[in-house]
Amino acid sequence: MESYTAEKERVEQLLASRARITTELSKVIVGQKAVIEEILIALLAGGHCLITGAPGLAKTLLVKSIAQMFHLHFQRVQFTPDLMPADITGTEILSDTDEGRKLVFMKGPIFANMILADEINRTPPKTQAALLEAMQEHQVTAAGTRYPLPEPFFVLATQNPIEMEGTYPLPEAQLDRFMFNVVIDYLPEDEEVAVVSQTTSRKPIAIEPLFTAADVLAFQDLIRRVPIAEDLIRYAVRIAAASRPRQAASPDFVTEWVSWGAGLRAPQFLVLGAKARALLAGRAHVKREDIDALAPSVLRHRILLNYRAEAEGITVQKVIQRLLDGVSVPAGASH
Repeated sequence: MESYTAEKERVEQLLASRARITTELSKVIVGQKAVIEEILIALLAGGHCLITGAPGLAKTLLVKSIAQMFHLHFQRVQFTPDLMPADITGTEILSDTDEGRKLVFMKGPIFANMILADEINRTPPKTQAALLEAMQEHQVTAAGTRYPLPEPFFVLATQNPIEMEGTYPLPEAQLDRFMFNVVIDYLPEDEEVAVVSQTTSRKPIAIEPLFTAADVLAFQDLIRRVPIAEDLIRYAVRIAAASRPRQAASPDFVTEWVSWGAGLRAPQFLVLGAKARALLAGRAHVKREDIDALAPSVLRHRILLNYRAEAEGITVQKVIQRLLDGVSVPAGASH
């Protein structure tokens, strides 16, 4: 456990570096401020991200740039229909050693600090499960031997929302392991002009490392010690509970439109993310606005709409907004 002085120094280090983080990323990334903030929050909170967006929106560049800035070992895995679990986790091969020929485990690309699982929905469930198990356990098991993954360990998986043919959508139980589902949309015209101008006039500028892997682990520990009022924890729990159909706390529109709602991980991630957001904003406590701001990314992949909702043109975003508008805030919650 860090002393109060060391904890204070960590907070000051993070806050002092906040502007430099933005400056470094702006060297290669134009716009996408909300996306960058949510990925940083997930990294500081120790969660994984699912990134949904069309091709060509700089998803790979963004993740690689963040890995460079935090001085983390980065690996990109392109998921394809013929990718096997061993292609990710590693496999045993027969090798000549000082003790003679023996099976030696060769580590796969998953043995890195930050993994970009590109187009995760293009590979069969068996291979998806190999990655998702490692996300949950932070280890790989091969031939009965457990191999711990390096810490911190952070997975960003991308999926393309416009091409569904030949894909294997992640089941709801596996989607639940991702802290956020971050949506990357097209840039406004002026920012798109800036991207085209920047990428066609000069070579990419190198990102300057600002932190180390040890710093990230220390930040993750610090985030968990940010205070939050019990009323706000109860508010996060109420939001998740209200999303579940046919429950005592379910509004009529949820029972009408929702097939499956958010589980226990949703309020856990809402609270952790809110703590990280508060600290990045220079606050030592959580406000309701932190929970409300992160609710769409925490909930959008945890709420499954039914056929009636689709027929009526109801979106998950609309359901989430109605939940936030309708869930009562316990007395004493910070605004």
